[in-house]
Amino acid sequence: MSKTLKAVILLFVMALLAGYVAIQAQSDTLPVLEESVAVETIAIEAAMQEGYTTMEEFIASPDYVKFVIDNLWILIAAFLVLLMHLGFASVESGLTQSKNAVNVIYKNVFILCTGILIYAFIGFQIMYPGDFNGIFGFGGFGIGFDPSDPVGMLTPAYGEEMTIWSDFIFQAMFAATAATIVSGCVTGRIKLPAFMLFGALLLAFAYPVTGSWVWGGGWLDELGFYDFAGSTLVHGVGGAAGLACVILLGARTGKYKNGKTVGIPAHNIPLATVGVFLLWIGWFGFNGGSVLSADPAEVSFVFVTTALAACAGALAAMVTTQVVMKSLDAPMALNGILAGLVGITAGADVVSVMSAVTIGAIAGVIVVLSIVMFDKLKLDDPVGAISVHGVCGIWGTLAVGIFSAQASFLVQLLGTTVILAATFIFSYAVFGTIKAVMGVRVSPEVESDGLDISEHGNQAYPDFSPVKTTTQLGQVPG
Repeated sequence: MSKTLKAVILLFVMALLAGYVAIQAQSDTLPVLEESVAVETIAIEAAMQEGYTTMEEFIASPDYVKFVIDNLWILIAAFLVLLMHLGFASVESGLTQSKNAVNVIYKNVFILCTGILIYAFIGFQIMYPGDFNGIFGFGGFGIGFDPSDPVGMLTPAYGEEMTIWSDFIFQAMFAATAATIVSGCVTGRIKLPAFMLFGALLLAFAYPVTGSWVWGGGWLDELGFYDFAGSTLVHGVGGAAGLACVILLGARTGKYKNGKTVGIPAHNIPLATVGVFLLWIGWFGFNGGSVLSADPAEVSFVFVTTALAACAGALAAMVTTQVVMKSLDAPMALNGILAGLVGITAGADVVSVMSAVTIGAIAGVIVVLSIVMFDKLKLDDPVGAISVHGVCGIWGTLAVGIFSAQASFLVQLLGTTVILAATFIFSYAVFGTIKAVMGVRVSPEVESDGLDISEHGNQAYPDFSPVKTTTQLGQVPG
């Protein structure tokens, strides 16, 4: 293990300990949940607000049943979003080279676990600080719960359909998703410590601050900007951060030669396919959970718009790939599914069924053209994440202003521009600083032999893919 990696890990552990100490300092205000006492207290408080005077009356009423069902659905949706991280790991490792598969998996595990912890220590209270100036607020360390106000365990902004714990775990899964997108953009040539440090800082500051501008009741929310489940706030942020990193990192060796793009084939398309379908399944929790209740009409409608947009995106990408590239390219079809899903995420609850088809189809066309464009610009994105999440995230957010009366196009354009510009500037500055201080790119020898051996001392397929250098193969190894 390198000294730099040891230092980063040590700093990370120290940060966790600092967060733990800060939370423990507030231990006298944290709840002690013994059996169902706290839940019963919540139920009683909610019952009082609805005119019920006893726990028995509330339990016997439809209001209590609705509360339980709504809260359960949010937890199920959080589980489905967690499943998406398995999808991301599978897609990213499948679409890259076998010699980097272990590294991709390691980064995804790190980002998920770090993301949830950082969001618990600081991110949740930045993103949802309560009353604040609309630009930046901080409610304190920890998730935030005052036992002197038991009803505070419910989330009043959402009409008291869930506990604060359900709200946190659902939102934490979203936070980790934004940083996971960056992993795919930079795979194959980034130093692990550099990625770990950048991902942690993105999750701690950039993501929750821009999120507070909309979902936290900030200035963009007051203007009427609408992003139902995060076409811009999650996917666009991940894409903008990835773009900044790719610009500073540079392309993989051998990707661009003599002004031409050289294909570096995906090592396991079946694995990538499994990953995309896991993402599609998880997206029903991503979008369906964003209804923030188990309302049967709204949830089922969002399921339908989500599915139709994904299908339209896939078919449109297939046709576009054939027309533009004269190829029946399976990875492009897979990216078409994801493009449709990203595109519909901002307006899945407010656009019509046929509009959802149109939005998904346009996203499917955009993603192919965008991937081709970035290759022409010599910006190497091994899995097409900038195009899928960034460019299609922009389209999906703007589409709300075109296909729905929920928000104006100009407000959507303003919000998307400001959020992505802020994320890009933050990412470029932070990643640029990391590059200057500790370097962000592995050596040519490490890149040639693969990060799995150099960074992890392991291989994804030790019995099937013996490591060979570029000199031995005479080409970019796979």
